[in-house]
Amino acid sequence: MKGKICSRLLFLLPAIICLGKDFYISAQNRLDSLQYIQELTVTARRQNEVIPPQKLSGKDLQRLNSLSVADAIRYFSGVQLKDYGGVGGLKTVNIRSMGSNHAGVFYDGIQLGNAQNGQIDLGKFSLDNMEEIALYNGQKSEIFQSAKDFGNSGSVYLRSRRPQFSEHEKYHLRLTMKGGSFGLVNPSVLWEQKISNRVSSLFNAEYTHATGRYKFRYKRSYPDGTTAYDTTAIRKNGDIESFRLEGGFFGTTPNGKWNAKAYYYHSERGIPGAIVNNVWKNGERQWDRNFFTQGSWQNDFGSYKILINAKYAYDYTKYLRDDPKELYIHNHYRQQEGYLSAAHLFNLFSWWDISLSTDFQWNYLDADLIDFPYPTRYSELIAIATSFQWKQVQIQGSLLGTFIQEQVREDRKTSAAAPNKEELSPAIFIHYKPFARHDLQLRGFCKKSFRMPTFNDLYYTDIGNKYLKPEYTTQYDGGIVYRKNWEQKFFRSLEIQADGYYNLVTNKIVAYPTGQQFRWTMLNLGRVEIRGCDIAAQGNVQWNKVGLNVRLCYTYQKAQDFTDPEENYYGDQIPYIPHHSGSVLLAVDWKKWNFNYSFIYTGERYSQSENTILTRLQPWYTNDLSASRTFAIKQVNCRITGEINNLFNQYYDVVANYPMPGINFKIILRVEI
Repeated sequence: MKGKICSRLLFLLPAIICLGKDFYISAQNRLDSLQYIQELTVTARRQNEVIPPQKLSGKDLQRLNSLSVADAIRYFSGVQLKDYGGVGGLKTVNIRSMGSNHAGVFYDGIQLGNAQNGQIDLGKFSLDNMEEIALYNGQKSEIFQSAKDFGNSGSVYLRSRRPQFSEHEKYHLRLTMKGGSFGLVNPSVLWEQKISNRVSSLFNAEYTHATGRYKFRYKRSYPDGTTAYDTTAIRKNGDIESFRLEGGFFGTTPNGKWNAKAYYYHSERGIPGAIVNNVWKNGERQWDRNFFTQGSWQNDFGSYKILINAKYAYDYTKYLRDDPKELYIHNHYRQQEGYLSAAHLFNLFSWWDISLSTDFQWNYLDADLIDFPYPTRYSELIAIATSFQWKQVQIQGSLLGTFIQEQVREDRKTSAAAPNKEELSPAIFIHYKPFARHDLQLRGFCKKSFRMPTFNDLYYTDIGNKYLKPEYTTQYDGGIVYRKNWEQKFFRSLEIQADGYYNLVTNKIVAYPTGQQFRWTMLNLGRVEIRGCDIAAQGNVQWNKVGLNVRLCYTYQKAQDFTDPEENYYGDQIPYIPHHSGSVLLAVDWKKWNFNYSFIYTGERYSQSENTILTRLQPWYTNDLSASRTFAIKQVNCRITGEINNLFNQYYDVVANYPMPGINFKIILRVEI
């Protein structure tokens, strides 16, 4: 089975490589015009993004009162973040209410994977080494990319720092120390070294320790809609201790670039659990060890470009529940992933490009559970895409074919592998600019995609169902973008984006009780319809030495469950999706001072499928402030920042019965040499 998949890929790749060599022979050799800065100079025509993403990068990213990537993503429209509280709490992203399993997370161009449960904990990824965070709806609107980039309903792209040097610079050193509430101690070091004019390296290490102890108020809801706060307690078992180490090498060639890097994360954390029935402390703990190494090579042969990506990942999780009142659990899980991708771009004419991408992925899960099947998954992805531009119209279309085969260990007689699966995912994106003198853009897309059942869905003890079908999504989106820039004016720039969309999720995988008492299983039963709109606006003002940047986001969503007309919750809003949500970012620069204010609002939601008074969650909002100043001591650049989060000490839950921290502070000192 494995050999069959590999043979398909090996059959395609030699032909493509040979074709690429022909383009290379006919192409002229070009010298790299950039001698000292470690970035590739692009001489080919630039493709506009059909669906521009929401982005946070550079200074905007540094200003946020955020510790992890998860905290920063909250400022995008159309995003719901599930946060179980505290520094070390689990944090997953849900884009336009389609579920966290439909959101792809990419780290430096290669997707992060979790075949066990399909979710990526964004709280593990620090902002210390992050250069840019981008959110795409549908997919990244490029055709020169790996096949996996075409496969998600929405994607988050994390781009880490890449070394850049001036002519006489040899190295950069940055030391950062963060401390604050809940016992937070968070030092980090970043080292960049120029090895030659074409090769550089980067190493980044970070340590985090926090007690996670903070006050919260235990509340009780009554049938008449009133809420009573019974007592104030201390959140316990929310501590975390983690260590992250990241390093890589970066290089350029006369017509391309390459990189190779390794990432390691180790943590031990408590799982505080839900506050239910006056239980304030849970005895659950979790250990994580995550490692991956990946590399990328890209080259331009004139009318032909090639991109090769490769990755190996190993993830270890230890879960312990040692509570005399609960069933004792001590489980270990080990995941492995291998990934290889080749993407090819052919420039047929100045107005027409086509691409072909082939991916192969191997996933394996090991666990010390009774009668565990030890599943292995082989995934083959082939994507064909095209892009052409005629006057003011740009169109992109893609077709992704996904072929899945699975195996279980032969000595597990009671287990059987899930059937093979073959799926096609088409997409079309349209971009139209009606006026030549005004930057007004109309865009839209239609896409069908799916997500595979996870290993937990298929094989988890007693409740797994190997006959599950994929969960399908259909997306329709229409939007508008307007940009305006002014030179030497009070108003410097303005950008407004607005989108209306309709999403349909079918074959939704849910846990459902069967005929036997206390017996649950996973079934394809769900159907969800999502209607919504996202609005994002950003403007910049300059007055004398004062610079003001404002960013506003608003989301309206009506996400209804139409699974079973006989159920009381038929047509109700699905759990944890508010009708209204939004954020405000306000940044002020004055001389060497920077001030930042942020506001996040989440409207009324429901914790269960049935929308009743008892399941209703009150709206919540937070106000955050920060101020920073830069200064120099001889040749050393310094920056000190003070932050106050949740300024008005609001008590709230993102997830019901998981209280979030009240008012808290953080002090940051950064030194750069």
